[in-house]
Amino acid sequence: MAKITRVRTIRTRRNGGWIIVKVETDQPGLYGIGSASDWYQGDAVVAAIEQSLGPRLVGRDASAIEDHWQSGYTCGYWRNGSILNTALGGIDMALWDIKGKEAGMPVYQLLGGGSRAAVPCYAHAGGNTLEALEEDIRRYVADGYPVIRCQLGPYGGGGFIPAERAGRPDGAGAFPSSSPGVFDDESYLENVPRMFAYLRDRLGFGVKLTHDVHEHLRPHNAVTLAKLLEPYRLYFLEDNLSPEQVAYYRQIRQQCVTPQAMGELFVNPHEWLPLVQERLIDYIRCRVSKIGGISAAMKIAHVCEMYGVQTAWQEGGDNDPVNQAAAMHVDMTSWNFGIQEENHFTDEELEIFPGHARLERGHLYPNASPGLGIDFDEEKATRMLDRDLSRKPRHMAEDRRADGTAVRP
Repeated sequence: MAKITRVRTIRTRRNGGWIIVKVETDQPGLYGIGSASDWYQGDAVVAAIEQSLGPRLVGRDASAIEDHWQSGYTCGYWRNGSILNTALGGIDMALWDIKGKEAGMPVYQLLGGGSRAAVPCYAHAGGNTLEALEEDIRRYVADGYPVIRCQLGPYGGGGFIPAERAGRPDGAGAFPSSSPGVFDDESYLENVPRMFAYLRDRLGFGVKLTHDVHEHLRPHNAVTLAKLLEPYRLYFLEDNLSPEQVAYYRQIRQQCVTPQAMGELFVNPHEWLPLVQERLIDYIRCRVSKIGGISAAMKIAHVCEMYGVQTAWQEGGDNDPVNQAAAMHVDMTSWNFGIQEENHFTDEELEIFPGHARLERGHLYPNASPGLGIDFDEEKATRMLDRDLSRKPRHMAEDRRADGTAVRP
């Protein structure tokens, strides 16, 4: 069996937001790649891999994936944090990539074989007006996407009102904000149901639609929104509550049948397990790298299957083609797969990753190559990186209520 000789990270994308893990072995030409991308705390993830998790694996058998995951999980004593999980996830993906290459099989075949021909994805439609949103949805329908997410402008769109109309107290404008307006729960509760009434009137019920609240609402208003949206038969309502307030999903279940998708920010099993066991959510939406990689994702998928919960792994704009590929392999074999979030990459970005997943008419297709089926061109990756841009700190959007209170993103 191959022995691990080196574990390292490579930063790429123009802004440095992508962190690729490369696990090298003593077998000529045999290595694996994984995703440890973290948009906001990338340096911390790199340090966790190169100063802690990586060195302890040198000299060990690359095939012992479960042991490496379990021993890495506890090697720093404290666990279930986003940085450790991301570091574990990147290494775990790379080890599965090696395992598949040694076996001469795609990873999804090692995980149990295909349960479907391809992986359906949902698209992100948006517009600052209802008419523009409708046009964008129709474009994605024509492109073959089976499910489409609908947003009025940015996250929280429909809930922003001009600051001058908000009745702000003196000094509220001194709090930093990334939005020109202020967020108002009541405006959101009025405008989002109005958006879906418009869309159903124009599009009918044959188009599957979702919406992402992105945790902006106070918990009782999240319950109200789910109830108000019930007549419009959403495919699911995403991140209606923040992780700190998931107990309110019990009230949502008591009030309506609007399907709920949750988990984008989950890193601890105790965050998602009660929701699944009590059947309070319908789709689990963790990011594969943030929960610890393919090994952890498969365990979550199997638990969810027993409770009738489907998977909808989180992707989005800051994710990379390697994490997309890892999620796709889990999707291919999971019977209870539901949908996967779309990614869009430039041609230049995809050139870095030969063998990347093929997105065609709203579906992802793996190739027949062994492992994850995706490779990594380090020379092109290095040329793409803008080191000055990559050093700039990045922070999540900072929305505010009228009195200056920060809104959970």
